[in-house]
Amino acid sequence: MSPQVGLADILRQQEAELAQRQAQVAASRAAVTQLFADHADDAQSDGIHGERLLGLDAIQSRLEFMGRTMTTECMGVHPGRAQRSEDLMASRPLNSEALHRGVTFRTLYQDCVRNDGPTVDHANWLLERGGEVRTAPVVPQRVVITDRSRALVPLHPSDSRKGALYVTEPGIVISLIDLFEQAWVIAVPLGSTHTRDPDTGLSPAERELLRLLGSGLTDEAASNRLGVSVRTVRRQMASIMERLGAASRFEAGLKAAQRSWI
Repeated sequence: MSPQVGLADILRQQEAELAQRQAQVAASRAAVTQLFADHADDAQSDGIHGERLLGLDAIQSRLEFMGRTMTTECMGVHPGRAQRSEDLMASRPLNSEALHRGVTFRTLYQDCVRNDGPTVDHANWLLERGGEVRTAPVVPQRVVITDRSRALVPLHPSDSRKGALYVTEPGIVISLIDLFEQAWVIAVPLGSTHTRDPDTGLSPAERELLRLLGSGLTDEAASNRLGVSVRTVRRQMASIMERLGAASRFEAGLKAAQRSWI
């Protein structure tokens, strides 16, 4: 077997495994969302295992408490478009103190932030101090987990400033950690480049776009999930249609399925 054929087979296998892992992350994300919905009312009345925080001030205060008391590890997922530059800068003093205490940081962003200067600068700041930063086309819901025992998730995924749920219930925290680990495995370190499939020419983001649109999402919904503009979604879809030789999205979907692109 020639090296070209062998490498192509290996890459196809890796693409299949990646798609399977992405499906697992999607299923886990749905399960965790349902889990929070089932426990949200209990958390409001049970201060031992959880607490509902309303408003940005309450969220910031709890994040500061978590940052000052964590001793071993901090895992964070930040979906969507770039965070505000002032928020990133404001987090540095607390993060710096934790890093000096030996706390390890693992941070997961969406690929869309790779072109955002302030976010990349902050990521490099973390990397220079021993932190790890990875990105993926789609990541789970926003969450901060400290010491594998406490977690903070937004009450409203579309607006994380409205409120948050602070959780110490072991079963829920473990579920969030499992979801983070699944997403972490398929993400790539910041600075690395995503490889395109040698047969289809699809990037991971384009393959995820096909999957999202194929599941029935609109351009607007897909753009929100990928953290990019609707214009970018339509440009990427037009490029995919051109490669498929399709005159319509319906035809593109048929051809993509026939070629096992989705």
